[in-house]
Amino acid sequence: MLDEFFFGKHLDDDETVSLIVHKYWGTATSSLLWPSVAFIAGWVALVIAPVPVVLFLMGLWILFSAVWWMRNFFDYYLDVWIITDQAIIDLHWEGWFHRQSTRILYSDIQGVTYEIQGIFGTLNRVGSLTIEKMSTGGTISLTHVRYPRKVEALILQNMEQYLHKKNLKDATHVQDLLANFVAGNLNLNDVRKKKKEEPKKSKAIVTRPV
Repeated sequence: MLDEFFFGKHLDDDETVSLIVHKYWGTATSSLLWPSVAFIAGWVALVIAPVPVVLFLMGLWILFSAVWWMRNFFDYYLDVWIITDQAIIDLHWEGWFHRQSTRILYSDIQGVTYEIQGIFGTLNRVGSLTIEKMSTGGTISLTHVRYPRKVEALILQNMEQYLHKKNLKDATHVQDLLANFVAGNLNLNDVRKKKKEEPKKSKAIVTRPV
């Protein structure tokens, strides 16, 4: 439900989502730890000392903690790759009023690589993914990805299917152009042939009196 609400607007009408790649949930846990502690501490203080001054201050503290928690959650949840049957959509959430979206068609992908480093990454199979663009030579990356090798395999599979369909579509278009060209030449030859077969009209001889 949340995925459809937040990410559906980035898709074309005929586009199908294969996978939405979030960062490893452990990164969200670490970033949400202190906002959660602050939020709970505010409620504990309200219960222990329910006096007007404490109520006011803790009310502000709880509100601040909730905004802090939501900010860290969206920073985790909205930084994703949307892998579709046509492209990869790279989304970045950099604050309440700053979002960035980059669409990379499979025909523009030069290569896909993944990297797993360290003991933590090896044991939990968490690494980074990098895509190199053919048009600009630039790259986009997503870190803390779970099972990056499987994601890489899915991207390459979708890329192969997309390019195969594109080649078939291009070949069909070329065949249509050739067929129209040949049909046009045949019609032109028929017209020329008919003109040659038409009997020539004899010129009338006009005599004038002497």
